[in-house]
Amino acid sequence: MGEPSRVLQGLGQRIQQAVSSLKADHHTKGSSSTLCATCAALDIKQILRDGLREEDKVCLGSLLDIMDKSDRCGLCSLVSDLIRRRWRLHDFPNADLRNVICHLSSPEFAKAGPRGGKSCHRLYIHPSRRLPDIQRQLVAAEAALHLDIQLLEEDSRKLSRSRDFHGRRLKEEVDISLVKKWIKRCELEHDCESVWWRRSDDCLPDFVRMIDGGPGDYYWTTTKNINTRGHPTGLDAGILPATIRDAIRLTRRIGKWYLWIDALCILQDSPADKGAQICIMDLIYSRATITIFTASGNGVRDDLPGISSGSRTITQHIKCVQGLHLAIPLPPLSEALNESIWNTQGWAFQEILLSRRRLVFTRHQMYFECVKTVWCEDVVGESKTLSSTPMFRTAVHLPEYPQASPMNVRNYTDAVGRYSQRRLTVESDIIAAITAFLNVVVIREPAGGDPKKSFRFGMWIRYLDNSLLWQPSLREALARRTVADGNHTRWPSWAWTGWKGAVQYGGESLMLYGFDFAMPATSNESLVTAWHMVDEDGRVVQLDAKMILASWIADRTNPQMYARVDDDVANADEAAAHVIFHIVPVDPAPQSNAGRIILPASVVSPTIFEFIVHSRGEGIHGIYDELTWGKRYSGERVGIGVTVESAWMKGHGEECVVLLA
Repeated sequence: MGEPSRVLQGLGQRIQQAVSSLKADHHTKGSSSTLCATCAALDIKQILRDGLREEDKVCLGSLLDIMDKSDRCGLCSLVSDLIRRRWRLHDFPNADLRNVICHLSSPEFAKAGPRGGKSCHRLYIHPSRRLPDIQRQLVAAEAALHLDIQLLEEDSRKLSRSRDFHGRRLKEEVDISLVKKWIKRCELEHDCESVWWRRSDDCLPDFVRMIDGGPGDYYWTTTKNINTRGHPTGLDAGILPATIRDAIRLTRRIGKWYLWIDALCILQDSPADKGAQICIMDLIYSRATITIFTASGNGVRDDLPGISSGSRTITQHIKCVQGLHLAIPLPPLSEALNESIWNTQGWAFQEILLSRRRLVFTRHQMYFECVKTVWCEDVVGESKTLSSTPMFRTAVHLPEYPQASPMNVRNYTDAVGRYSQRRLTVESDIIAAITAFLNVVVIREPAGGDPKKSFRFGMWIRYLDNSLLWQPSLREALARRTVADGNHTRWPSWAWTGWKGAVQYGGESLMLYGFDFAMPATSNESLVTAWHMVDEDGRVVQLDAKMILASWIADRTNPQMYARVDDDVANADEAAAHVIFHIVPVDPAPQSNAGRIILPASVVSPTIFEFIVHSRGEGIHGIYDELTWGKRYSGERVGIGVTVESAWMKGHGEECVVLLA
C-alpha cells in the first residue's frame, strides 16, 4: 500500500478518535486542558484581549498533525473538531487533507457594550487551502465558511470585557426567561409590531379558532368533534402528539394565552373551512406575536428540544485553555434549517416567510429571528446596549416595501425557486400551500389584491414574460403534475406548477457555466403582443400581461424556427437530470452554435426541435459562436434556452398562433 493510501486510511481513524475524546468535553469546567508545545507557546488571554491581525497570524502546524494531537491537547481538540464539523468531514471520509497548514488570528468580531465599547475578539483558523468539493457543499447549504472559536461569557471579565457577543453555555432545558427577554426587547425596540402588507388594525375574522390556554389523524379537529372541542376542557391533551403538546406548554410558560395550530384550528374534513382559512393565512402569521417552528425531528410526534427534561442532547464542544473556557459556535440559523427535514416541507415555506417573529427549535439550539436580527442560545447578543447582532439571517424573508411600491418580480421568482425544492404530501396543494404568499405579492396590484385575478396556475400574469422563464434544476428530474384537485385534472406544462420537482429562474450564465451568479432571467422586450388562455369554462380570454417595451428600435422577429440539438453538450455531469445543449440552426448554413438550451438528459442528440421565441434579453459572451454570428448580441429567450438574434432572423420562422398545453 502506498503512502497516500495509508494517510487517507488513517484520517478516518483519527476522526473517530477525536469524536470519542469529545464525548466527555461538552460541559468542561474547572482545570485547564493539557496543551502541546505549539499551543502552550500561545498567550490566549492576550490574543483575545488585544486581537491578532490576519497578516500577523501564527502557524499551528499541519491539520493532520493537529488531528493527531486532538486527544492530548485541548486547543488542538477544538481546532480539529471545528474543521471536522464545519467541513462536514463525515460526508467526505476520503478527503485529502495533506498539505493543509493551519494558522491562527484574532480579528474583531464586534464592538461590545455601549457605543465606543471595547472590542470582542474570536479565534479564527485559516487553512492554507480548501477542498473544492467541500466548499461547494458548504455554499449550497448556506453554512458558515469561516472557522472561529469563541470565549464563553463566564470568563469575559478576565479580559475586562462585557458579556456581550461572547459565547453562552447551553443547558439541558431552554431558558424560558431568555425567550421572554427576546420577545420583550423586540416589542419595545424593533419595528416588528406590524408588517407592510397589512394595516395595523386588521383583525382576524370570527371564523378563526384558537386553542385557549391551554395530519387524517386521531388528534385532528373535524366536523364531528368541533362541538366538543369548542367547550372548556373539550380538548384531550392526552391524545396530542409531542410537538403540539410541547408547543402548548411553551405558550403557557412564556405567558401567552392563545395558540393557533392548523391541525386543531382548521376543520380537516371541511373543504369550505379549509379554503376560508387558507385565504387568510398571511393575516394569521402577521398578527401572531411569535411563530414556533420545529426543525429538529422527523415529524409531529417528536419533542421540541429543550422544553422538557431529557428532550435534547447538548452538542457544544467546550475546552478550558489556559484558564479560559473556549467553545465552538453552533451552526447559524440558515445552516441549521437547511439540514433539517423542515426545509423540505412545502407548507412550511410561507410560514417562515411571512411570520414577523420566529422561535426556531433545531437539534443544535433554539433561535429567535425577527425583521431586525437573530438571537440564539449560544451567543449573548440581546443586550440593550447593542443595536444589532452579527449573526446569519435565514435567506427566507421578505424585504421591506415602504409607501405604495409593489413587490417586484425578483422576489416572486426567488420564492418560486426555493418553494419548488420542497415537497408536498398532497400534490394538488401546490397553490394552496403558497396562497398566503401570493396574497402578499399582489397586495398593491392594479387587480385590487385578488390573487385569483393576478395569478393563473401560480404564474404572475402581470409579469408573464418573466414568469415564463422558469427552467428545470439541472440535477433534478421533473415529472408532470397530473393529480386531479376538483378544478384541474391536468396542470399546464407552461406553468412551473405543472411539474413536480425543483425549478429556477437562472439567467444566461446558467446556460454557460451550469450555475447562476444570483442574476435571474429577465426580459428586456416583449415579442408576443398578446397572451390568451382557455379558462375553466372553455372560453378564450386575453390575459392582462404587462408589455415590456424595448429601449431600442428593432424589427420584430418571427415566433418560430427549427433548430437541432448538437452532439456537443455544455455540461458533462453524468448525475445531472438535465443537460445544457447547443442550438444549431438547420437552415441556412453555416451550421454553427447559435445558442444554448436546457433539456432532459434523455434527449437524443442531434434532434430537431421547433422553438418559440417570446422576448428579447441581453445575452452574455461565450454562449454562441461569435466568429460566425458577430460580437455581442441581443439574445432571444426561448423559455428554457437562449439564441443569438442574428441566427434567429435568418431562420425564416413563420408567425402563427401557438397553443401551449
